[in-house]
Amino acid sequence: MTEREAYIAFNLLPDKGAVAVDRLVKMHGGAVAAWEALPDKLDWEGRPPQWEREIARAEKMKVTLVTLLDDSYPQALREIASPPLVLYVAGNVQALSGPGVAIVGTRHPTLYGQDTARNFAIGLAHAGWSVFSGLALGVDAAAHRGALMAGGVTAGILGGALDRFYPKDNTRLAREIVDAGGAVASEFPFGRPPDSQTFPQRNRVVSGLSLGVVAVEAPQQSGTLITCRLAGEQGRSVMAVPGRIDCRNAQGCLHLIREGARMVTSVDDVIEELTPISAALHAPAASAPAKPAARTKAAGAARPAARAARTPQAAPAAAASRPNVALSLEEAMVLRAVPDGGTTVDAVARAAKLPAGKVNALLVQLRIKRRVRFLPGNRVAPSDF
Repeated sequence: MTEREAYIAFNLLPDKGAVAVDRLVKMHGGAVAAWEALPDKLDWEGRPPQWEREIARAEKMKVTLVTLLDDSYPQALREIASPPLVLYVAGNVQALSGPGVAIVGTRHPTLYGQDTARNFAIGLAHAGWSVFSGLALGVDAAAHRGALMAGGVTAGILGGALDRFYPKDNTRLAREIVDAGGAVASEFPFGRPPDSQTFPQRNRVVSGLSLGVVAVEAPQQSGTLITCRLAGEQGRSVMAVPGRIDCRNAQGCLHLIREGARMVTSVDDVIEELTPISAALHAPAASAPAKPAARTKAAGAARPAARAARTPQAAPAAAASRPNVALSLEEAMVLRAVPDGGTTVDAVARAAKLPAGKVNALLVQLRIKRRVRFLPGNRVAPSDF
């Protein structure tokens, strides 16, 4: 067994995510040693895990297994609190590496919702952005089709195993995505059917792959709002398309806008929001922009009030060893309130004496500038960069 094969084996266990495996690997000095030391190993069906058979089956089905140890693993996904140990990918693995935008929404959209999702995807694909979604019926399918119509790159993330494809009605669409150079991916072992637990797990991958999430239509209680909440926790930008106030499908998006998501009414709005983020994340640290040109919001974050870039004299002394990126006064106040060991976002808000919504938005800006990182449990810590 190699280290990489050990990760594939760990992925067969239902109770061992990235955080637990990382802890075991550090404890035992490697993934193989951690696997061999683990007692009573059972897969999600309660049987001894057959990792060799899993690898052989992937080869037979022409599915690429991408582990956290592989260079081809999407960098954006590495940043989330608990990234998948393994991605099962049909098609082009590079299609998962963006830069991309997630377009999400209800499975039962209005004609307006379908047209909006498709047209946004067409415009984003023409502008060179990848389009991510969950390959569900409705808004997801419209977004994927729009990207295909524009000759762009799109990737669908499933809520079950690749060999338990759901929904069946989108099987042909999945083939079209793969044939066009895109990808269909899942983190679930072969045979795992979709259920109430797997879909929220899928949603965190959809948002984690993306720089931002656009909610097109969604009721007040829906998986779309879960995806947007996860996006906010991951430091992604959350955007929402407004709808009629008397339309049930508009209530989720209107709620997101009230809570601080950016209202977008055109593809240009989305590009304006995300282009500075993409530029900042791909720029060398020394030349990272001192003043973002667009607003970045997480679900639950209020609009940032301060945008003027100032000299970082108010920043902590430790900043001298970090990238020389100018901070606003409020960003410096928030950064000073983040202890070395990390803390909750609420604790940062109390220490900085700023509203929680504003602190959320400022922390997103500090993440873009590589000064903080997000941790599980709505926690934040100084960046290791």
